[in-house]
Amino acid sequence: MAKTPAQRIKKHGSKAAIPQHHLPPVVNPTTARTPEKAQSNSNLILIAGVVASLFLFWYLHLLTLDQLRQLSGGLAMPDSLIGGFDAAYIGQLQAAMDDDARGQLNYVHKTAGTLFPLIFGFTWLLLIGTNVARKSLRWVLWALPLLFVVVRLWGNAAIDGVLASDAADAAQVALASGLTVAGWVLLVLSLLAGAAAVVLGTRKPKASN
Repeated sequence: MAKTPAQRIKKHGSKAAIPQHHLPPVVNPTTARTPEKAQSNSNLILIAGVVASLFLFWYLHLLTLDQLRQLSGGLAMPDSLIGGFDAAYIGQLQAAMDDDARGQLNYVHKTAGTLFPLIFGFTWLLLIGTNVARKSLRWVLWALPLLFVVVRLWGNAAIDGVLASDAADAAQVALASGLTVAGWVLLVLSLLAGAAAVVLGTRKPKASN
């Protein structure tokens, strides 16, 4: 019967031969997650998000909403009016657009008009989060794309409600116009916040070797 290490030491003293036990090697150490791999994955998601946001902006504002002018006698859709609109303009749109045209605008709001702010907002949250280390500053910058998403989706619903009503209510028109203007302002501020986050990310101190 094999003796235990304690029994060998008791019998032979310091001359006892004690077998060495080695831990098994790590299986495939190359699969370990590293900060570099995590950063690479974040960069890939950011690139995909930026590309998708640019495509959706082009598709929504430069293609689809512009094509809807053919159904409104050449009048621009309220979403495209950076400076807002008044009740008189909404009245012109109501007179020029039939139920089918208003239904198409509503469909655009439910598809590309919803996807664009959501994907843009998610992408900018990730962009800011991966480049800004200070928690307080990160939340300040995060507030801009978050507000943009809320205001833009709310504005879509407000515009559809105003155009669907028989008579344009001044308060409803003012709300829809204000949300439209605020959406454009928040989009620009979000872009600036993203640019600031990238600048802050490039100035991160490098770890010393």
